Amino acid sequence: MASMTRTAPTVGFDLDMTLIDSRPGIHACYTELSARTGTYVDADLAVTRLGPPLEEEIAHWFPADQVAATADLYRSLYPATAIAPTLALPGAREAVAAVRAAGGRALVVTAKYEPNAKLHLEHLGIEPDEVIGNLWAEQKAVALREHGASVYVGDHLGDIRGARAAGAHSVAVATGPYGAQELRAAGADTVLADLTEFPAWLAAYRQAPGGPAGTADAADAARA
Repeated sequence: MASMTRTAPTVGFDLDMTLIDSRPGIHACYTELSARTGTYVDADLAVTRLGPPLEEEIAHWFPADQVAATADLYRSLYPATAIAPTLALPGAREAVAAVRAAGGRALVVTAKYEPNAKLHLEHLGIEPDEVIGNLWAEQKAVALREHGASVYVGDHLGDIRGARAAGAHSVAVATGPYGAQELRAAGADTVLADLTEFPAWLAAYRQAPGGPAGTADAADAARA
């Protein structure tokens, strides 16, 4: 029996280490922050912990009563230091374009400060329909539900939690701090090596019979 094609999906994407490799830019920003404040920040270590809100990282290096002001300073330094060095990850533009080519809507839902997230996307020529910032883990479900997203793509365990809280299909890419096995163990519905695999997965997902439960086999077939 022929499968029925799903209606055009709304797909959410995380930003850091999902669509973009922001490690060079964030490293530069922390280096500048250290120079401005006189407080040492191990930028090499900080860029291995991307995902959670900025204030969590700042709290490792600054007293609690300085965290908010230091985070504001970091965000003000970010446009001049972090945008230019940041790269699009392989397949990022094509993944967003695949959603729109299918007649769907592509969202970016990220913990990053929203104006800086938009600067990254504009600089790299990645064109989602909406950008929603300042949301982490389960908080992302608020935006995903509001926009009717049926799929959320991310690299972090917090992204998986956000997708599940929204009732969305969790697609995890192994381009961030976690490997494929860890992402599966955390409950990702689908795990891809990177976003170059996403357009074929999306096509299979839209054709898969029986809803999301049938998607894994269809996606494996698409990659064969």
